[in-house]
Amino acid sequence: MMPWLAPLAFTLLQATAPVPEVLAYRFDEVKRTVYLQPGGEKAKEVRAVKGAPAASGDAVRTGWLGQTILSVLERRSRFEVFADTQVQLASGEPGVLLVVQRGRIKAIFQALVDGRQEERRVAVPGALLAVRGTKYGVEVTKDGTTTLAVFEGVVEVIGQGPHTEPIRVKAGEWSTFGPGMAAKVETMRATGFEERTWNQGMRPNGTMGSGAMTPGGP
Repeated sequence: MMPWLAPLAFTLLQATAPVPEVLAYRFDEVKRTVYLQPGGEKAKEVRAVKGAPAASGDAVRTGWLGQTILSVLERRSRFEVFADTQVQLASGEPGVLLVVQRGRIKAIFQALVDGRQEERRVAVPGALLAVRGTKYGVEVTKDGTTTLAVFEGVVEVIGQGPHTEPIRVKAGEWSTFGPGMAAKVETMRATGFEERTWNQGMRPNGTMGSGAMTPGGP
C-alpha cells in the first residue's frame, strides 16, 4: 500500500465500524444498599435510587442486603439483582444487555413487539446466554463457576472457548459450567427445585447460594 493511502484506509475503517448502541436502563426497585458506578468507574460510585436512569457501560453493585430491579424498556427485559452482586450494563458486544461478574440475578424477557428480532444476551465468565422468550436465574461464584436455572422458555449457552458446541437448557432444567468446565444439564424435578426456591437463595443442587430476594421482590 502506498504510504499516503494508510491514513485514508484507517479513516474509512473508522467510518464503517459499527457504533456500539447506548441502551437506557432504569432502577425500577431499590432496597437498602445499591450502588451505581457511571462508566464502570468505582471512584465515581453513587447510591442508586428508585426511578434513576443508567446507561450502557455503567456498573451496578448491591451490598450484603441490597437488592434492585433493572429494566431495559426498549428490549422488554428486566433483571432482578440479588444481594452481594456485581454487574455491568451492556458490554459493547452485540446483543449483550448485562454482564454478571459475580453474584446472583434473575432475568425476565418479554416478547418483542412489531416482529423485532434483536438478540438479547447475558454474559457470564466464558459464555453467553441467548434467550428465546425466557425467565431464568444465574449465579456466578468468585471462581467463575456459573449456575443456570431455567424457569420458562429455553436458554442457549454459547461457550467462548475453541471447539465449544452451544447447548440448550429448557424450562425445568439447570446447568453448571465455567472456564475449563464442560456444561452439565440436569432436571430440577429430581430435587423439587422451583423459581420460589431460587428467590430464597438456594441452588438446584440443594446448597445455599448468594443473597436472595425477599418474597414479592425488593
